[in-house]
Amino acid sequence: MFDEAITFKKKHRVLSHIIFWLAVLMIYVSNDKYRDRDEFSLGLTKTEVSMFASIQILASYFLTYFIVPEFFYKKKYLRASIYFIIGTYVFCASSRYLTIHVGEPIAGVAKKEWETDYEIFTNLWKLIYVYFFQIFTVAFVFLFFKLLLDQSETQKKALSLEKAKAETELKLLKTQLNPHFLFNTLNNIYSLSVHNSPATSEAIARLSDILDHMLYRCNGLYVPLSTEINLLKNYIELEKLRYDERLLVNFTTEIERDVDIAPLIVLSIVENAFKHGAGQDIGNPIIDIQLRVTDNTIKCWVANTFAGNGTIEGNEKIGLHNLRQQLDLLYPGTHTLEIAQTANLFTVILIIKLQPEKQFA
Repeated sequence: MFDEAITFKKKHRVLSHIIFWLAVLMIYVSNDKYRDRDEFSLGLTKTEVSMFASIQILASYFLTYFIVPEFFYKKKYLRASIYFIIGTYVFCASSRYLTIHVGEPIAGVAKKEWETDYEIFTNLWKLIYVYFFQIFTVAFVFLFFKLLLDQSETQKKALSLEKAKAETELKLLKTQLNPHFLFNTLNNIYSLSVHNSPATSEAIARLSDILDHMLYRCNGLYVPLSTEINLLKNYIELEKLRYDERLLVNFTTEIERDVDIAPLIVLSIVENAFKHGAGQDIGNPIIDIQLRVTDNTIKCWVANTFAGNGTIEGNEKIGLHNLRQQLDLLYPGTHTLEIAQTANLFTVILIIKLQPEKQFA
C-alpha cells in the first residue's frame, strides 16, 4: 500500500495534496456542529469550513516544510522554536479574527460586545484551548503522513542501494574468480600444446563452452543448476586431460528437479579441490564430488586428498574466502558451509535452503 502511495505521490504530487485536503473538508462538513436556533446553518458551515480549513492548510505546510526541517535537519533549535511560537500565534489569532469579523456576520450571527479586537488578540488561553488544537491537530496528521511516506520511500531507496551494492560486490567477486580459473586452464592447455597432445583441440573446445557460460549465462544472480552441472563436467574433463590416469574423479548427482542457484558457487569449491588437492598431491589424488537436490535443499559435498602439508586456514585463503562472501550476500541465514580436514582429506560441505521463488520451472 505504501509503495503504491509513494508511486502515486511521485507521479501526481499536486493531486495527492488536493485529495488529502478534500478528504479533510468532507470530514469537516459531515461533522459540523454549528447550529442556529436548532436549525443547521449551511451558510455558517460553508464559511467556517472554508476559512478554518485555509488556516489549517497554511499551518500544515508551515509546520511540515519549514519548522520540522529547521529543527531536525538544520539543527536550528532556538530559531525554529521562536518561529513556531510566532507562527502559532498568527494562525490562531487570524482564525479567530476571521471567524468573528467575517464568518459569523456572513452567517447572520450577531457580534458579541465583549469580543473586541483587543480581546481577540490578547486572550491567549482561548487561542490555545479553542484554536491551537483544532488547527494543529490536522497539521500534525498531515506531518505524520508526510513523514510516514518519506520514511517508506527512504527505506525503499536504501533497499535498492543495498541490492545494487550486493550486485556490484558479486560482480567484483566474479571478476576475481574468473581470471584465476582462466589462468589455471590456460596453463593446462599450454602444457598440452607443448607436447603436441591431440587432446589440445578438445581442451580448447571445452574452454570455449566454459567461457560461453561465464560470459553470457552468468549475468543474473541465479542460473539453472543444470547449466552449472554442464560447466562442472567441462571443467573436470579439462583437469582430467592434464592429470591423465593419475587423477581419479568421482562426480555423482541426484537431482529431483532443476532449481536456480547462484552461478559459479559449486565451481569455486571444485576448483579449490583441484588446486589444493590434485595440484599438490604428487601421488594418485582422488576427488569426490556429490551434488544433491531434495525438497528445497541443495547439498554439495566435495572431498579431496592432499599431500598432508596444508591447513584449513591456508586453503580457505586461496579459494574459499570469495565463496563465503558470495554466500553471505546471496543466501543470508539460509546456508551452512562446513570445512573439515583429517590427516590427508580435505572436505567442504555446502547446504543451501532455497525459497519457493528461487525454484527454476
